[in-house]
Amino acid sequence: MATHLPRKKNLSDTQAAARHGRDQEMKDDNVLLSMRNLHTQFFSREGILRAVDGVSFDIKRGEILGVAGESGCGKSVMAQSILRIVPTHGRIVDGEILLQHDDEIVDLAQLDWRGDKIREIRGATVSMVFQEPMTSFSMAYTIGNQIIEVIRLHQKVDETEARARAIDILRRVGMPQPEQNVDAYPFALSGGMRQRAMIAMALSCHPLLLIADEPTTAVDVTIQAQILELMKDLQQEMNMAMIVITHDMAVISELCDRVMIMYLGKDVENAPAGELFRNPKHPYTKGLLNSVPQLGGGKSQEIVAITGTVPSPYDRPTGCSFHPRCPDFMPGVCDLSEPPQITVGPNHSVRCHLYV
Repeated sequence: MATHLPRKKNLSDTQAAARHGRDQEMKDDNVLLSMRNLHTQFFSREGILRAVDGVSFDIKRGEILGVAGESGCGKSVMAQSILRIVPTHGRIVDGEILLQHDDEIVDLAQLDWRGDKIREIRGATVSMVFQEPMTSFSMAYTIGNQIIEVIRLHQKVDETEARARAIDILRRVGMPQPEQNVDAYPFALSGGMRQRAMIAMALSCHPLLLIADEPTTAVDVTIQAQILELMKDLQQEMNMAMIVITHDMAVISELCDRVMIMYLGKDVENAPAGELFRNPKHPYTKGLLNSVPQLGGGKSQEIVAITGTVPSPYDRPTGCSFHPRCPDFMPGVCDLSEPPQITVGPNHSVRCHLYV
C-alpha cells in the first residue's frame, strides 16, 4: 500500500543549477506558486489511477486562476496535492510544487505531509474552501471554536484576541449577527451561512493563496451570486492569489484572470480568460463553452452537449485521452500518440494534434 512518505530526490549539479534558475525566475516574475509536471497517483487492487498526469502552471501574487473540467478530471486531487492532503492510498510520484514562502522557495511535493513545515504553511500561507462545508466543519464544536483554533495555531494571540478576530472575519464575509453566530453550531446555519463561515475560516490568517473547490456547489442560485461577489471583493482587498476549481464556465468568466482546462488528469489548455473565451483551441474547451447557454441568446440558441462520458481512469484510451469523444478525431494520429503541449499564442498553450 502506498504511503505519503516524501520522495527522496538527489539533484545532480545540472539539475540543481536548473532549479536555481527556475527559483530566480519565480522571484523575478512575482510567481507565488509554480507547479511543474505534477503526477499524483492512487494505488489499489484495481490498479494505478493517474489522477493528476503531468500538470504544469504558474500563479502570480494577486492573480485568479480558474481550473475547469468535468467531474473526474483531477481538479480536486490537484488542489489536495498542493496542501499535501491527498487520501492515504495516493501519493505524489513526480513533479514539483514550488511555493514562495518566507523569502525562500519551498517544494511542497518534497515535504513530509505530517511535518511541521507543511502544517505551518496550511491555513496560513495556503488555505482552502472545500466543496461541502457541512462535511468540512465538525458538528461537535461551534464555528467560532473552529475558527479560533485556526487563528491560535498560526498566530500568537490569546483566546480573547482570537475570538475578536473570528468575529471580525465573520463580519467581513457578510455573516449576519456575527457576535451571536460565532457561537452557533454548523448544523444550525443555512447553506449560505455555512459557506460564509467556511470562507471566514479559510481567510482567518490572511493566506497568500486561497484554493476554492466548487465554492458555490452547495448553495442556491441567489446565494451563488453573493458568494462570488464576496470572494472577488475579498481577493482584491487582501491582494491574495486564488485558484477557483469548478465545472461551471460562468463562474470562470465572472472571476478569473487565467484559465486551465483539465481532462482526465491533464492540463489540455491554458490561457488568459478573455483569450480562452474568444479563441478556444482544444476541442474539449470548445465543447465546454458550446454546452453553456449564452446570455441574450434567446430560445432558439443551440446547446450542444459533449458526446460520451469521461472514461474510467483505470481504462484510459491510448493516445489523446479525449479522442473517443472528439469531433476532430484523426484516425492513426490521435489514437496512437499523446499530443505534446503546443504554444499557440502569448501565454496560450494547448495539448492537441491539430496544432502540431
